[in-house]
Amino acid sequence: MARRLRFIPHGGALVEVTCRTVQGRFLLKPTDELRSIVVGVLARAQELYPVEIHAFVFLSNHYHLLLSVEDALMLARFMNYLNSNLAREAGRLHGWKEKFWGRRYQAIVISQEEAAQMGRLRYLLSHGCKEGLVARPQQWPGAHCVRALAEGLPLHGWWFDRTKEYAARTRREKFRRLEYATPETLRLEPLPCWRHLSKQRMRSRVAELITQIETETAKRHAKERTQPLGVKAIVALDPHDRPRKLKKTPAPAFHAFTKAARRELIEAYGWFLSAYGEAAEKLRAGNLGASFPEGSFPPRLPFVGWVPESVPG
Repeated sequence: MARRLRFIPHGGALVEVTCRTVQGRFLLKPTDELRSIVVGVLARAQELYPVEIHAFVFLSNHYHLLLSVEDALMLARFMNYLNSNLAREAGRLHGWKEKFWGRRYQAIVISQEEAAQMGRLRYLLSHGCKEGLVARPQQWPGAHCVRALAEGLPLHGWWFDRTKEYAARTRREKFRRLEYATPETLRLEPLPCWRHLSKQRMRSRVAELITQIETETAKRHAKERTQPLGVKAIVALDPHDRPRKLKKTPAPAFHAFTKAARRELIEAYGWFLSAYGEAAEKLRAGNLGASFPEGSFPPRLPFVGWVPESVPG
């Protein structure tokens, strides 16, 4: 099936980004070192590209991000930096030299509704619990935003300059592990719907979501007479292994709480898709001046940015 066109509504949007390792292998298996690297790479990407990071969680074979982006180009640049660096660093850590990611990241636009945005944050925070791995979100041993959001704890990591390390090795110099590493601090921004709230109120909202997740998790295990896998078993996984069966459910086109909000996004994408298709037909016919919609990636042509609205004189 063909990929959907990359689409960010005019003015930017909140998106949920997901990416999975090749064949679902446990190449992101949590370790203290990888957790520090993930936070460091995210923080460095944040410095280089004006993308707001609201939440994140990295499981053993996939991750989720909640980001606010201005357009599809900025998202693409941010994700290219993140995924290329994570593939090199995690591959180095676990001795994996083959393809790392199963396919290009998936980004789903979330409506401006508070219920939709809180719903996606709750979904993200539930990772680790909903898979039966841990009893509480805070117990996940990998990179997770839960304690930063709920308790205000800082997110510190390291970014490694592998170019300088390589140069030092070619000069046959010995160096410490952190000799060419830079400490990085990751900033988390409030959800768009929470920008008006105080930090204390936001933490209270997050705590409510965590309590709901813990309660549901406990009830499910009691009903099914099961127990979470546990941290000890999680960190004992072989990073080259993969699950017997991968969960493959079709992702929605958009995340919205009401039918009206979903319809609005679908109609906006429908217009975008139609305009793109018409321009592509003209381009195939030899019209190099075909006008593609703003915010799109024309075939083998530069990204079409937003045209600033003229201010009445």
